[in-house]
Amino acid sequence: MEKLRDKLLSLQDLEYKDFVAKLIPTIDPSTIIGIRTPVLKTVGKELAKSELKELFLRSLPHAYYEENNLHAMLLQNISTDMDEVVKHVEAFLPYINNWATCDSTKPKAFGKHIEQLRQCIERWISSSHTYTVRYGIVTLMNFCLDEEFQLSDLKMIGSIKSDEYYINMAIAWYYSFAFIKQYDSTVAFFQSTDLLDKWVHNKAIQKGIESLRLTADQKDFLRSLKKK
Repeated sequence: MEKLRDKLLSLQDLEYKDFVAKLIPTIDPSTIIGIRTPVLKTVGKELAKSELKELFLRSLPHAYYEENNLHAMLLQNISTDMDEVVKHVEAFLPYINNWATCDSTKPKAFGKHIEQLRQCIERWISSSHTYTVRYGIVTLMNFCLDEEFQLSDLKMIGSIKSDEYYINMAIAWYYSFAFIKQYDSTVAFFQSTDLLDKWVHNKAIQKGIESLRLTADQKDFLRSLKKK
């Protein structure tokens, strides 16, 4: 693993490191190497074909932000076996410490096992770990807002109560996509529920209005739903 780390350190871009540090203020800047995403993806593709892959996945916790992002990349195609994928994801979740790594961990196998995934999501959003909860919310958004959508999802996400900014922002983000993909159901939910606090309610509407995928009339109606 030393050789891999040495390679990552050799790819450092200090200007990009400063950029990432400002983008993700919740992590120690000393844990950021500063590797631009296309370069890191190239390393990820090489690692996926390497004998080091399994060893790297077992080498938790990682020391650097980029190593965590490499881990997330490897989980994309690690297996088609859902049990194995979930095992690897749940081994990784406690070590996720920022929104970017959290939101980029999207195993493709999830899309073929929605019923089992839903059970996992319910477990994740009940966690006491900020980024495990966020991961559950974002995963539901990524995999269950099209034909897999259920009306009960809207209430499930609205029932999450937290003072954590990155959880509440994920809730608002989820509803903003629900406005895009399930507009009528989501509008009806916003009209009928008191589950959401004012900040989450209005942030979801704001992000929906910012979308290019809603019509002007839809956006005007969303504005009428804002809490004062």
